[in-house]
Amino acid sequence: MRYEDEIRIEEEERRRYEERRRRRRARIRRQRRIRVAIMLSVPVVMLLVILLVSHFIKVKSEAETVMAYDVKYVAEAPDYQVELLDINEYSRPGTALSAINGIVIHYTANPGTTAEQNRSYFQNLKDTGETYASSHFVIGIDGEIVQCVPCNEIAYASNERNEDTISIECCIPDETGKFSEATYQSLVELVTWLMGRYDLGTDEVIRHYDVTGKECPKYYVENETEWFQFKEDLLSYIEVNGIAKSKEIQ
Repeated sequence: MRYEDEIRIEEEERRRYEERRRRRRARIRRQRRIRVAIMLSVPVVMLLVILLVSHFIKVKSEAETVMAYDVKYVAEAPDYQVELLDINEYSRPGTALSAINGIVIHYTANPGTTAEQNRSYFQNLKDTGETYASSHFVIGIDGEIVQCVPCNEIAYASNERNEDTISIECCIPDETGKFSEATYQSLVELVTWLMGRYDLGTDEVIRHYDVTGKECPKYYVENETEWFQFKEDLLSYIEVNGIAKSKEIQ
């Protein structure tokens, strides 16, 4: 091998060696920077975790305070007549509710009839035995409210939800199924009082339709925006007429 070739080979080896050293030093510097970054970030991450946990605890505490003191309930019951059905197989079995987890809104589907007429229909089922039907309350076209079944007993109105809900039948003036203003106002007053009495929210106020898909109450199935407005009206009524949760509800 010529001398020039040996020199060239040694020079190439030297360059390769220097390149490897350069890469190793660069790798060591990168690893060092990563370790420093990790060491510096750990306290920051811990501080963020502490701040997040503290914020969560604060929010939770504030929410509990709001629930304890700021949530309102309607304490005063609306005027209503108690005309309980006779205990019988077809409309008032006398069976206790397993719980009260909701309020179901219905319509009578027989335009022009009164609350008393619908209550009489339920009462007469004990003699006719033609079907199983009843409701805890019936609201008339003029806003009168009649209680047919105690709130702690089953009424035959809401199918599989009979065992854990209170049912309200609303009389209607015509085929549209829209409630009169008087019926609507009495319904708002009755529902908000029941919500407070049984610690229920608007999510637990449902239509018969929401249980079975039946078109009941007709107007509020065909016009869902009106149903949502009803929920808003419940909240507005509670805000205006409610008392703090810390006070006793009659």
